[in-house]
Amino acid sequence: MAMAGTQSKVTIWNKKFINIFIINFILSMGQYMMNTLIPKYAYYLGATAAVVGVVSSMFAVTALLIRPVAGPAMDYFRKSKLLAVATGILTLAFICYGFAGNIPLIIAARLIHGVGIGVAVPLCLAMASNALPSGKMASGISVYTLGAAVSTAVGPSLGLKLMEMFGYNVTFFIISALLVICFIFTLRLQSDLPDRTAHFKISLNKVIVPEVIIPTIIMFFLTVAYSCINYFIVIYGGIRGTANIGLFFTVYAVCLLISRPVSGRIADRYGMDKTVIPGMLLFGLSFVIISFSASLPMFLIAGTLCAFGYGICTPALQTLCMLLVTKERRGAAGNTNFIGIDCGNLTGPILAGVIITGVQHISASEVFGYVVMYRVMIVPIIIALIIFILNQKKMLQTIKRKND
Repeated sequence: MAMAGTQSKVTIWNKKFINIFIINFILSMGQYMMNTLIPKYAYYLGATAAVVGVVSSMFAVTALLIRPVAGPAMDYFRKSKLLAVATGILTLAFICYGFAGNIPLIIAARLIHGVGIGVAVPLCLAMASNALPSGKMASGISVYTLGAAVSTAVGPSLGLKLMEMFGYNVTFFIISALLVICFIFTLRLQSDLPDRTAHFKISLNKVIVPEVIIPTIIMFFLTVAYSCINYFIVIYGGIRGTANIGLFFTVYAVCLLISRPVSGRIADRYGMDKTVIPGMLLFGLSFVIISFSASLPMFLIAGTLCAFGYGICTPALQTLCMLLVTKERRGAAGNTNFIGIDCGNLTGPILAGVIITGVQHISASEVFGYVVMYRVMIVPIIIALIIFILNQKKMLQTIKRKND
């Protein structure tokens, strides 16, 4: 899906882009530390795999519920002020984690977490894309997501190390302090005042943008699969007796530092299909390797494949969403895309937990439950691949019409 026209020579590294890059990095650091610790904390408190899945996915409930308000709000209110509010809510959620000593309190914190993340993540993406020159959109978004990639490398291992040193609750308070720093950064942001010729109104076309439905559905199926790595790989590695399983995320992130800039340039020059289709195939292969993994080297090979799979597909599909709409609609388009991600994060862990618990009851083997789950999760990836192949020409035509 190569874009027509001459590529802009303007650099992506302007002041607005750098500021939002830093904020996204800090938010991602807190998010990935918490993504690793919350399932493990619930498991530590005695939760079954099914309950761990429910706890892990709870933030997606409120993230989804906030979407009908978040989409219109991003197009109506000043984005910098809205991001400061969302970051403040996230900080509150992380403080609540620090006081949580049982499953119900963790779920309550997850629900608050969802409200903040449901606004902050798509808002950051919209602000980053608005700061980029149009001819550098795919490569710019790929670089932007490197902040999350570095967080993936550092966050899980750092979170686990802090937990070993200080325990879960103190670690949660440390992460809260990180979010306070992020909140201070958002107060320094500046953004344009949106057009307010009409009153604030919640309408379907501001919540869901029809042009980005296809990449949103694709992201849903990919996220269903990836959530099972994100929330269960540390527990699975522990059951397998694999020490230093946190290195999975480190290898994943290091490989992202290579794959994303390269894939972004390839997508800008040769088309999205040249990165998305191979990416999905590698992503599916990583699940096969995980299901057979019984040692750290095998897990690390899977992490590498995942980085060149899911790690490539995500920014490419997010770029598609930004290119399929006008600049003014990018906030709502990003919101639509993250509805798919939220639904995937809600569905994936619950489905995975049910599969693990069900197979464990039948086979009396906890390990086999995880093995079966990871093999079943190849199916959503195959579905996503088929949908992309069937619709790639239609999406290309829509992008061309937007740029004519």
